Amino acid sequence: MSNQQKVAIITGGSQGIGAGLVKAYRDRDFRVVATSRSIKQGSDRDVLAIAGDIGDPATADRVVKEAISHFGRVDTLVNNAGIFIAKPFTDYTAEDFAAVMATNVAGFFHITQRAAAEMLKQGSGHIVSITTSFVDHPLSAVPAGLANLTKGGIVSATKSLAIEYASKGVRVNAVSPGFIKTPLHTAESLAFVADLNPVKRVGEIRDVVDAVLYLESAGYATGAILHVDGGQAAGH
Repeated sequence: MSNQQKVAIITGGSQGIGAGLVKAYRDRDFRVVATSRSIKQGSDRDVLAIAGDIGDPATADRVVKEAISHFGRVDTLVNNAGIFIAKPFTDYTAEDFAAVMATNVAGFFHITQRAAAEMLKQGSGHIVSITTSFVDHPLSAVPAGLANLTKGGIVSATKSLAIEYASKGVRVNAVSPGFIKTPLHTAESLAFVADLNPVKRVGEIRDVVDAVLYLESAGYATGAILHVDGGQAAGH
């Protein structure tokens, strides 16, 4: 295969925002390596599905090595995989902590480190991570201390890496969603959260996908945290 066609790695790529991102990058003629615990290979030869736990460094090794082996390059990494558990801080269990840290922090670290190494070899690339607007504007109605502990770290790392790589051709950004309608939410939960931001509705998967695609094409944007949250981060 020619290695001139751009290649995106998308974590959490089997459903919801991740599946939307896979389709959107294919629509832009990227080849895609999509990973999640349960993902299965489809008929599109330009989408390589790799099943695995993103918190395991062996999964990160495999994803990046297979991207290079099959497609010859890595141009974009979308860190979409994440776990969000909303509960009072003192109610979090050791199992909650371990699961969220593994996916949100270790998952970000291992795949980003390996993808960045390939981008630095090329002298070009884009890393974009999905965070949460709770980092900037917590809500008492949705306690999310563990999400903020992990996603807040990714916001900080995004800015740090953007500066570290600014002169090396690699851009690093984040999209910070608010309440988004995905398969993980029930109709009852969506009805509850719809009233918690200024526009009084939840967002769609396409809203987040469009934000990622904007950053993909915005060559002067690095270190940006793009809020897609119905005004949540701006205030009430």
